[in-house]
Amino acid sequence: MALKLVIGNKNYSSWSMRPWLALRAAGIPFEEVFIPLYTGQADKDRILSFTRSGKVPVLIDSDITVWDSLSIIEYLAERFPDAKLWPQDRAARAHARSISAEMHSGFVPLRNECGMNLHRPVRRVELSADAHANVARIEEIWSECRARYGGQGPFLFGGFTAADAMFAPVVHRFRTYAIRVAPAVQAYMETMMALPAFAEWTEAGLAETLVIEKFETV
Repeated sequence: MALKLVIGNKNYSSWSMRPWLALRAAGIPFEEVFIPLYTGQADKDRILSFTRSGKVPVLIDSDITVWDSLSIIEYLAERFPDAKLWPQDRAARAHARSISAEMHSGFVPLRNECGMNLHRPVRRVELSADAHANVARIEEIWSECRARYGGQGPFLFGGFTAADAMFAPVVHRFRTYAIRVAPAVQAYMETMMALPAFAEWTEAGLAETLVIEKFETV
């Protein structure tokens, strides 16, 4: 039985993007189940039929159900060790897990002020001091990773890992909101945007026509 990944709108759903990108970039076959968000009770009930959390993404592997982006990625790393979703070196793996968890639980001001919306025309917005601090911290994380592991490849830990998947929506946020970043950070963003799986998600998101008004207010 093929894996199933239940996701929301590619234009808006940053949490759906993370495990989808991990699967696609790692070459792990899966069936995509798309359920549009905020369209009414029928679609909400469809999500609830997969997980009582009522949220996407959800991974279905035969009789196993995994929800929450980071939990799904951890499951995939365990299920498909040859995909090398985490760095092989123990210290690098601990580093990758730490920044991924920081992304998972933090950066709330940036999330709130720069919601993911691929259709949004590129333009700057006035950010709060807290959001600026979030941007600075992300730049610090990316720059440190590239300084440490850049000799091994162009991603955060050399080759593509779960950490890149976890930070992928931030690349879109920085681009869409024209956030000024250091040259090394811009180079990493360009590496991510050139990744075929990243480009595939972006193209599909731009092709969507459903508008969610609550996400169009920024």
